[in-house]
Amino acid sequence: MAEAASTQARIGDSEFDRDTAVTRRPGEPGVYDIDLSEGWTIINAVNGGYLLAVLGRALADALPHADPFTISAHYLTASAPGPAVIRTDVVRTGRTLSTGQASLFQYAEDGSEVERIRVLASYGDLDALPDDVRTSATPPAIPPIDQCFGAGDAPEGAPPVPGSSAITERLALKLDPATLGWALGAPSGKGEMRAWFGLADGRDADPFSLLLAVDALPPTAFELGLKGWVPTVELTTHIRCRPAPGPLRVSITTRNLAGGFLEEDAEVWDSADRLVAQSRQLARVRLG
Repeated sequence: MAEAASTQARIGDSEFDRDTAVTRRPGEPGVYDIDLSEGWTIINAVNGGYLLAVLGRALADALPHADPFTISAHYLTASAPGPAVIRTDVVRTGRTLSTGQASLFQYAEDGSEVERIRVLASYGDLDALPDDVRTSATPPAIPPIDQCFGAGDAPEGAPPVPGSSAITERLALKLDPATLGWALGAPSGKGEMRAWFGLADGRDADPFSLLLAVDALPPTAFELGLKGWVPTVELTTHIRCRPAPGPLRVSITTRNLAGGFLEEDAEVWDSADRLVAQSRQLARVRLG
């Protein structure tokens, strides 16, 4: 696992910010260009949470409100590192919420555009929300960070946790040993994954990095005894409040795998024990 940089990056000045930054296309309102970074890939595909953050940044610029409250994304085709264009459309604007949609396109070999992702989102002002919280949710029980394992760690006598994909070098990810059976050749059979999450350069979390966090852990399918790529079909994320500085705790569970598809329900908790993000995604698995 990549260690945090000795000089901590700040929000707005980190690799994540640079790699999710979009550029307005002159003379074409609502259209943005970006070069998708190969640094956020898993195998040969660009991570879905990173892509959600890219689209989230474009909509934050296009809409009158800056903070994502909810984003629902349909992943139509796999994205690859390289040039992409995002087209946004303002659906509705109001005093407390504004709604927009966006699509990300890349180019086929013949030069035609291929739509990769389409999203519908509502934005608002997280700092304007009331402080009242009434919840039965509790933070996940994860051992202290120094008792968890990253891509460069391994329990004594065990093989290292697989982590050859580029994205692992950009994450400070420490997995709960109770959800690491798959890495030792003995998956638990439970659809659970838990981890401490941060960015490797030490940048604190914000609403856009939360969009990455919900889709950055290994798939729960691994603990169900399955291997290989688990592509996302649809992902809906709710941002509940602005996260406090410090590492996040992420818990993901799957209750039902049927017909080659499974759901993943994620919760993200901040250092102040607040539930800052929730998500549900439908993903496809290869059986047999």
